[in-house]
Amino acid sequence: MSGGHNTPHPYQGRKVALATKHQKEQVLGPPLRAAVGLEMCVPDDLDTDLLGTFSGEVDRHGTPREVALRKARLGMNAAGLTLGLASEGSFGPHPQLLLVPADHELLAFVDDEGGIEVVEQILSSKTNFAHDAAKTVDDLKEFFVRARFPSHGLIVRPNSGLQPGLLFKGITKFDALKEALEQCASASADGLAHVETDMRAHMNPTRRQVLREVATGLGRRLATLCPECGAPGWGLVDVVRGLPCEWCGGETDFVCTEIHGCPRCKNRESYPRSDGLRVASPGNCPWCNP
Repeated sequence: MSGGHNTPHPYQGRKVALATKHQKEQVLGPPLRAAVGLEMCVPDDLDTDLLGTFSGEVDRHGTPREVALRKARLGMNAAGLTLGLASEGSFGPHPQLLLVPADHELLAFVDDEGGIEVVEQILSSKTNFAHDAAKTVDDLKEFFVRARFPSHGLIVRPNSGLQPGLLFKGITKFDALKEALEQCASASADGLAHVETDMRAHMNPTRRQVLREVATGLGRRLATLCPECGAPGWGLVDVVRGLPCEWCGGETDFVCTEIHGCPRCKNRESYPRSDGLRVASPGNCPWCNP
């Protein structure tokens, strides 16, 4: 249920604190402004790296959801606002697609006045996430294609592990890459440098596309009001698995029902899968394809 055309959305013109140091406001701001009228406010000198870094100097403690909500509140406290927003990305093997890397993006929105927390997420195979070990630039010719260098940044460190002063981020030029490789390879026990994609938003145009997608999803969610209490954020909150097999009718691990709910009240409603799939392939059945 969405608000009426003549009634402004509760968030129209409201400022939301976005906790970022990597220019995420450029991709998160337009979809949320278009959907519900939110205006991004990025607190000055907010070091979100304290909650974890992709390059490993600071470990992330807690689940992505917990960290994103913690980060949102960090921004709210710094800006003195009651609305907060933060994202958290995780990269690794795709859980369903063999040998395909994946980007799991989670976007958390907090409204302390309304008593609302809304978390939207997306799992995308649209990523350049990759890493390699090399001694020289010539060893990385195939890697450059996967990493989309130099339009996407790289990180270089000794292959034997993190060493103080030998971590180079945001590399987008061959000269800088060559110098970093030489320093890190010579300092590494195996004579190699570890090279990985820089997944920070301002260094990774592909990740920015996925962030824009999850922001669009959150915008749709916030624009949808609870049919019971009228709070923004009505949407998918849970799923029920057990989609029947096309051959035997037995339950599979596929989702059969989507549970939509309100982030404020306890209102919940069940719907069939939104993609229209009503039976699972026998290849995904534990009985027909054990």
